[in-house]
Amino acid sequence: MSDEVNKIITLCSKDWAVTGLEFTFLGGKEECESCKLRKVCLKLRVGSKYKIVGLRNGETHPCPIHDEGVVAVEVVELPILLAVDAKTAVEGAKITLNGRCARVDCSFFNLCNPAQILPNESVIIESVGESFECPNGRTMKVVEVRRAD
Repeated sequence: MSDEVNKIITLCSKDWAVTGLEFTFLGGKEECESCKLRKVCLKLRVGSKYKIVGLRNGETHPCPIHDEGVVAVEVVELPILLAVDAKTAVEGAKITLNGRCARVDCSFFNLCNPAQILPNESVIIESVGESFECPNGRTMKVVEVRRAD
């Protein structure tokens, strides 16, 4: 899919509204609950990484969190890096993450258990990268995935 289709309009701090800026969406705060613009600000997925790919008209809107206000920007969700069994690493494949590795002492733990993907969530493999040997004896591949939506 093209980035044009995947663009999301949201609001961000006027000071942060720079094309190319990457950020992780952490969610809203208590002050956001009564804001009339909360649906635009809070429609991103908590824990997901985004990149600002465009700026809108530049009109500044008041915000209870950001003293300088917020402006409309276009963002795209960035691909998620994930380690999968080498046999599963097929570009275009739709996979569901059923189990997670519990070996928190492993240097690959975050790659095998990315916070952006929920248990039993389906993703589509966009590209296949390098192989590595898992401490549990499995051959793994690093893949870029996107949500199956």
